Amino acid sequence: MGEAPSEYVTVQIYDQSYHLSGQDPEHIRALAAQVDAKMRAVAAQGRTVDSLRVAVLAALNLADELSQLTKGGATVRTGQARAITLRGLLDEVLDDDRKTGS
Repeated sequence: MGEAPSEYVTVQIYDQSYHLSGQDPEHIRALAAQVDAKMRAVAAQGRTVDSLRVAVLAALNLADELSQLTKGGATVRTGQARAITLRGLLDEVLDDDRKTGS
């Protein structure tokens, strides 16, 4: 049995639309909601208005949370697998942005 086919889902993150593919659209939506919330929390601190800087600070916050979870009992392997998945999603977003000139 092969993997389920990827489905495309459109999500909003920090007032930008992204078209992402994956095998679990609800999971992608949940991840996008977490990223959006983290970016808005970072922006609310008022330290920067540049969306790229907000995204990097949000990513660092999320990476720190993941790091704390892996120290608290989750396996490193699980954390690495999640990081690879998230990196793949980020690569897709960046590729799409480069294609559309966003």
